Amino acid sequence: MSDITEETILSALGKVQDPAQGRDLISLNALRELRIKGSDVSLRLAQITPLHPGAAEIEAAARAALEAAGVSKLSVEYVAEVPADGRERGGLAAGVKNVIAIASGKGGVGKSTVSVNVAVALAMAGAKIGLLDADIYGPNVPTMMGVQHLPKPPDADGRLTPAEAYGVKMMSIGFLVKPEQAMVWRGPMLHNALRQFVNDVDWGELDYLIVDMPPGTGDVQLSLAQTTPISGGIIVTLPQKVSVDDARRGAEMFRQLRVPLMGVVENMSYMQLPDGGRVEVFGSGGGEALAAEFGVPFLGGVPMEPEVRAGGDAGAPIVHSQPDAPAAAALRALAGEISLRASLAALQTQSQTIPLQIVDE
Repeated sequence: MSDITEETILSALGKVQDPAQGRDLISLNALRELRIKGSDVSLRLAQITPLHPGAAEIEAAARAALEAAGVSKLSVEYVAEVPADGRERGGLAAGVKNVIAIASGKGGVGKSTVSVNVAVALAMAGAKIGLLDADIYGPNVPTMMGVQHLPKPPDADGRLTPAEAYGVKMMSIGFLVKPEQAMVWRGPMLHNALRQFVNDVDWGELDYLIVDMPPGTGDVQLSLAQTTPISGGIIVTLPQKVSVDDARRGAEMFRQLRVPLMGVVENMSYMQLPDGGRVEVFGSGGGEALAAEFGVPFLGGVPMEPEVRAGGDAGAPIVHSQPDAPAAAALRALAGEISLRASLAALQTQSQTIPLQIVDE
């Protein structure tokens, strides 16, 4: 068999589509490095998120195409190149590529659980992640991430060093006040606190800043939208009608604030029984109906599991502590879908051409 050539590889990969972008790997400039040794080939492929939902499909198609072209041994390495949304951010948030706000219309739907586990799942996949707890009145992120204090006090210029756990940088009012302290603040005080949490925290370079929004549609939501450009919003709801009605107000809030709504998540979708059956404790179909109403994707549902609650109480997010649990798998899939939506939106604002390095051995 004759040796494989560069042209053979490029032609084969030109037939492999990224299902999310609807284009082939060559026209997407996804090939970063190509090594050829006889009929053995090594590839380095770029992905727009480290948790690309279509990664397995892309690799299977690439292997099939290259085997058909005569490649006898193939190794594939991936590198995540997360695009920035093109929006200018001030202060120490200048290095944040994308800001994703996770919201709901009411409390108690698991919005913080989704925010925390999405952030940790993306960090575990290799993304640079920040998590901002924007719930001034009821901060839960410190408890759910198992961190109660900032690593050091503000410096002389008021700059804050974020806490860090599970590879996630985070900021919360819960790090700055006593657990029992009630935050009786008016709008201007809320605005100043959020501005400081965004612009005066040393976030560094982040692929995604996940914002755990408070319930409702009040001062905090408005202040955050005024403080920093938000790439997109995610709505979390329960399946039941009462929760969907409240979530609808959250979705409408994003619309009024001109924040793109990226999708809807349904938490506590069902309870899995030991015999394999399901119990729909809060009904069914609410999340899908809300997504259809607003013309956005339904990103998926998360089952009810006691381990999710236990992990949140213990500061051990389930995607890290029990990665094989059904709820962990669902939350990891959500992290992939959410990050993909953000990256696809960011790509609309930019066009990149990166030279290919060819090494023929």
